[in-house]
Amino acid sequence: MDLLNTLVDKGLRRELPTREEALAVLATSDDELLDVVAAAGKVRRQWFGRRVKLNYLVNLKSGLCPEDCSYCSQRLGSKAEILKYTWLKPDEASQAAAAGVAGGAKRVCLVASGRGPTDRDVDRVGKTIAAIKEQNEGVEVCACLGLLSDGQAERLKDAGADAYNHNLNTSEATYGQITKTHTYADRVDTVQKAHAAGLSACSGLIAGMGESDEDLVDVVYSLRELDPDSVPVNFLIPFEGTPLAKEWNLTPQRALRILAMVRFVCPDVEVRLAGGREVHLRSMQPLALHLVNSIFLGDYLTSEGQAGQADLDMIADAGFEVEGAGTSTLPAHRSEVTAAGGGCGSHGADAPVCGSSAPADGSGCGSACGGCSGHAEHEASVEAPAQASVAASAQAPVPAQAEAGEVRPGLVAVRRRGAGTDLAPNA
Repeated sequence: MDLLNTLVDKGLRRELPTREEALAVLATSDDELLDVVAAAGKVRRQWFGRRVKLNYLVNLKSGLCPEDCSYCSQRLGSKAEILKYTWLKPDEASQAAAAGVAGGAKRVCLVASGRGPTDRDVDRVGKTIAAIKEQNEGVEVCACLGLLSDGQAERLKDAGADAYNHNLNTSEATYGQITKTHTYADRVDTVQKAHAAGLSACSGLIAGMGESDEDLVDVVYSLRELDPDSVPVNFLIPFEGTPLAKEWNLTPQRALRILAMVRFVCPDVEVRLAGGREVHLRSMQPLALHLVNSIFLGDYLTSEGQAGQADLDMIADAGFEVEGAGTSTLPAHRSEVTAAGGGCGSHGADAPVCGSSAPADGSGCGSACGGCSGHAEHEASVEAPAQASVAASAQAPVPAQAEAGEVRPGLVAVRRRGAGTDLAPNA
């Protein structure tokens, strides 16, 4: 079809599609789905071959957050029965990270609930970064600590952080319907602070919160303008006990169309399949590998993913390969800028941003946090984690399609292993 041929040509040239073209991708029929995946797959292979980068989440501080993000199981007033604990010690976090690295993860994403870190928290995370890098040579570390104050991004970089994640999550027009304790502009400011400090910026979205196609295109175009090195795409995990517990709006087909649209708009950026993939893509996860070049291995912040070995088997069975530590994730034209210390988004006034028109020989974490992108210092006493025995591969069977308008707790497996527990992590 003419639309897909046009989008492939633009993607290979890193040229931005029109908004109408992006909306048309979301409006394609299920009969056209495989054509859409194949077209976006050509763009993915042009810039990333058949490599899949593995990332591993470590939840440094779980729950007890004073922010009111409607999608988040750690939010103020959440009744979700998640693990709640205060800061892990550096050696505890390093031990958790080592499990992910042993499973093939190239990047470790350190996440803490709360509005944003205090200076003391930044020092604490700096010690954790040092502990992880001492034990795991060559590993990338991305911090996701919420809204940053002046100077904190620079201190994290000096401490050894390679990247900083802060997701926009949804469009500016609808942001106030999702969160009221901070603004969309606050999030943009934090991504810009990471840019300015020379950190590789990671910022993405959450789909499935009841947004329109226009909202999805708006947030992806805003991300393209911010020019992060990596864009995590989360699919809402409707936790029981949160305001969005009844928002079951996604089918596997729609999830794939969203991923394809993101790839066309940000052709040479690390697009990461993040939280909610098991819940919403289910048996169609392998098709998503033709669209994304990065996934999370194992569990998320407060929910369980499929078994780490199942992730590795899926990648191999689909004909892809795990990206090695010695391989640059980003295409040369992007990685050279980051290596020069400019960070993502500092390509210069005359340089093209993600997907912009330029010669093809001339490359933006949301360490997608599985639905939460970190938000305020709110120390609280540690609650003992549930000590249920959970097999590493445990995952509740998922019906073919959840119905909108009802709570479906059986579809969401709350994390009971790994960081903050005495049980082995899933990696």
